[in-house]
Parts: sequence; structure tokens; C-alpha cells
Amino acid sequence: MTYTPPIAEQRFVLDTVTGIAELAGHTAFAEATPDMVDAILEGAGAIAAGEWAPLNRVGDTNNPKWVDGKVTMPPGFKAAYQAYVEGGWGTIDGPTGFGGQGLPHALAFVVLEDLGTANMGFTLCPILTSGAVEALLAHGSDEQRAFYLPKLVTGEWTGTMNLTEPSAGSDVGALRATATPNPDGSYSIKGTKIFITFGEHDLAENIIHLVLARTPGAPAGTRGISLFLVPKIRPDGTENDLRCVSIEHKLGIHASPTAVMSYGDNDACTGHLIGPEMGGMRAMFTMMNNARLNVGLQGVQISERATQQALGYASQRIQSARASGTGAQPVAIIEHPDVRRTLLRMKALTQGARALLYYAAAQVDRKHLGIEGARQRLDLVTPLAKAWGTDVGCEVASLGIQVHGGMGFIEETGAAQHYRDARIAPIYEGTNGIQAADLVGRKLAGDGGAGLAALIADMRAEAKDADLVSLIDAVEGIGQWMLEADVDDRLAGSVPFLTMTSVATAGWLLERQARVAADRLAADDGDPAFLKAKQASVAFFLAHIVTEALGLEASAKAGAGLLYALSAEELAA
Repeated sequence: MTYTPPIAEQRFVLDTVTGIAELAGHTAFAEATPDMVDAILEGAGAIAAGEWAPLNRVGDTNNPKWVDGKVTMPPGFKAAYQAYVEGGWGTIDGPTGFGGQGLPHALAFVVLEDLGTANMGFTLCPILTSGAVEALLAHGSDEQRAFYLPKLVTGEWTGTMNLTEPSAGSDVGALRATATPNPDGSYSIKGTKIFITFGEHDLAENIIHLVLARTPGAPAGTRGISLFLVPKIRPDGTENDLRCVSIEHKLGIHASPTAVMSYGDNDACTGHLIGPEMGGMRAMFTMMNNARLNVGLQGVQISERATQQALGYASQRIQSARASGTGAQPVAIIEHPDVRRTLLRMKALTQGARALLYYAAAQVDRKHLGIEGARQRLDLVTPLAKAWGTDVGCEVASLGIQVHGGMGFIEETGAAQHYRDARIAPIYEGTNGIQAADLVGRKLAGDGGAGLAALIADMRAEAKDADLVSLIDAVEGIGQWMLEADVDDRLAGSVPFLTMTSVATAGWLLERQARVAADRLAADDGDPAFLKAKQASVAFFLAHIVTEALGLEASAKAGAGLLYALSAEELAA
């Protein structure tokens, strides 16, 4: 199945949701002219469709190979990655002082969307590198930034994030890796990290690992954690004392080598402190927040690819006469009501998730510009974007298999790969349950509901659809209830509340798109087929997805009583 970049959709969402023209009105983003935006959309789509998409099946069936601590990527991957580097696709939103183009993050988001839709597993490499760039920009020393960022921004070197250990997953405070000071100001790093995405590969000459570890005498828990820069190749050109012990065999994302990394086997692993000692969690959260948006975008990526494939199959698969027809002539299954419903659901969910993710990306740019309220809004929508975006990816990929029928369960069609690839996204970079807990904890209770109230006000000022207005009202009411609920009751309803808030936000942004589409149709401005399809997708979202979300209100406020009616032993019996 080939990939067709959704350029018209991306441009429309950039215009209506991110406000790309408004961003370009600021001096910092003045280079984001209409011509530049169009060139990026066309170019990113071309490299994604031409270089990365043909490798999607290759990476799934011909996995990266681990031999004696070294990982070799499948055929064609190194050349495709070099095309990405040489084309400057990693530099879009990088700071100009370090080789970047200084363009809006929203445009870099489009590049990642195209690359990830073409090849989700492969795109994890630039995703992790962008997180390392953000961490060094925010917390690195001048010397660290000057030496490492020019290579990381271009993608010539890649970056990783090393949190997880065999005994410390989501409970980061339980980690055991150590960092012992050396006389020259460096540290000796020792420990094992697991689930390290692109921890070892042959795409770049150097891999820059950002590693969480404890210094001597550091307090237990997250307070005692520091962040260290640990390069595969030291600045003097020598190999560091680190190795890839193995790579995992996984359900999906086979093109991404997930490494077990060992540091300091010979007590000679050199690392350098990033930021202050015991400031590791603050620095790592910079990386994680960047990664959470990018993982949410993976939901859009896999949804777009699965939808394109399902539409192509449904248009060609001839089976059965239409029930309402007068003849017995078989028709393409796209003509049957349930298949039509499924396809519209896929399109509506994909477009809703894209709207929410692009909106979040725009808040990154607005925060960069110092626009009032942008930081608070970004904090609030990040768990929505990560969790609901990836939930959508799983649902749409599953629906894509359903459209294919039995052939969807057969690997050769490719539909099964999308489902396998999608399933990791609700798990890594903080499970979606953790995102929901973050929403009702840090993000809602942390500011007394002020951030949610501001979002509600913005949505209510525009929303016209009666069901959407009802959903917004319900979100407001549940938010107020949660501010007064005890912790267990709040957490018990956190996932349905996150879903409701996400759907309300996406519905608000989609309804805006439908109004713009109607105005452009009336003015004969744009492609009528695209604009009519946009109206239809939005109408489906409001009529089906929004009303379903309204039904979650009772679950969001049900409390924890039923969950703890049984003891752990009784539940497990």
C-alpha cells in the first residue's frame, strides 16, 4: 500500500487550527511565508512517500540485526536517513544559532507526521533526537550546546532517552544507575537501562544518550535523580564504555531497535551532568513532554495510513449487491452502509486527532513567543493529545482491519502491521492511564481548575452544535466535581474524563473547520470535493463521536467504590 501525503488537509488544519499566518506575523517566525509553508508540505510529503514509505514493510519483515553489541538496520534505511539529514528535514524548528531554520514547531510537526505515516517505527529515531535537543537547549551548559546541538539538530548524530530499568518502569524514583564524580568534573556512569529506542544503530556516527542516574549520597526517590549526557563516541574520538546488550523482539514497530543498554561494564563510562545535580527529573520532563506530543502524533500517523489503506481496499473490493438496490449486481463494499459508517468514523477520528495534535503544537510556538496563557494551555492539552491521540490510532487501525475482513488478519495486506505498530503508543512515554492521572492531578488540581476553565471559555465562545455544547458543559461540571472529590474517586474517573475533554476540544476545532469550509464553498474558494468531505467528516464527528463521549459522564463520576468492593485477592481469584 502506497502513501499519499494529505497535503490539502494539513494545509487546511495549519490555517484553521494552528493559525500559521498569525505565527508568521511575529518576527521570530517571519520566514514562515505561505510559499515556505507550501514548499515544506510538498517536500516532506515527497521524501516520506518516495524514500520512507517503501521501507515500511521492509522494516517490519526484515528487522534490525544485533551482532556482538552492534545493530545493523535493514537494507535501504541508512540511505533514507541520509536523505532526511541532507534535506535538512530535522532542522525545521531548530534554533538558527545551531544550524536550525527557526521555523514554527507546527511545521516540524507536519514533517514528523508525514515521515511517521510513511514509516512509524523508523520515525522514532528523529522523535527521540528532537527530545534530546529540547533537553539540551533548556538545561545544557553553553559548552554542551555548542558541541552537541549542531550535530543533533541536523540529525547527523541521534539522541536517546534512558529512564527505564529492569526494576524501575513508571516508578522512575526506583532507578539504581549510579554516577560517581571524577576529578576532571565528569562522572563515571554505571547501570543497565531497558526499552531504549534506537539505543544502538548504524544510521549515524554518534549516539548521544541522556541517562538518569544517582550521585553518591543522593536522597531516595525522584528527588535524588540527576541527568547525564553520555555519548557513544567521546569528544576525543574514543569509544565510551557502553554497549547494547540485546534488542527486544516486539509485537510491532519492528523497524525501531529497542535496546537493552549497559553502562560502565569496565568502570570507564564517561558522562557529564546536564543542569544541576539532582535536577534530573525537571530536565527529563522537558524531553518527555516533547516526546508525549510526538507520540500522540503517532496516533494520527497510523490512523491516516490505516484510513488510506481501508479506503483503497473498500473502493476495489466487489462483494454483494447493495441492500437498498433494485438489482443483484455486486458493488464495491464502500457502497454498503456499515462499511461506509466505518470509513467515515475512521476519517472523522483521524481528523479530530490531527486537529487536537496540531493545536497542541501551536501552543509550543505560542509559548516560545511568550504569548499569555500558552504555557498553561500546553500543559493542559499535552495529556489529552498523547492519550486520546494514541487511543484513536488503535481504534482506527483496528477498524482498518475490519474493513478488510478476513484479509485484514492476513499479514500480506499490511493492515495487521498498522494495528501491531499502533498498540505501543498508548504505553510508552507514560501510559495513557498515567496521562489521565496527570490531567486530574497536576493539570486540574494543580491550578485549581483555572486552565480547564480558560479552555472551556474558549470552546464555549465558538461552539454552536447542541451536542458539542452539552459535552462542554459536562466537562466543566465533572472538572468541578473532581476538584472536590477524594484522590481515589478522581483517579477512578480520570480516563473517561480525559476522553470527554479530548473529544470536546477536537469537536470545537473541527466545528471551526466546518465553518471555514462552508465559507470557502460559498465563495468558490478551494477544491469543492475536499471542502464537502471536510463538512461530512465534521458532521459525523459531532453526531457520533461527541454523543458517545457524552455517555461517559456517569463513568467519570462513578467514584472508586465499585473498584475496591473486592480485595486484591478476591479480584484475582
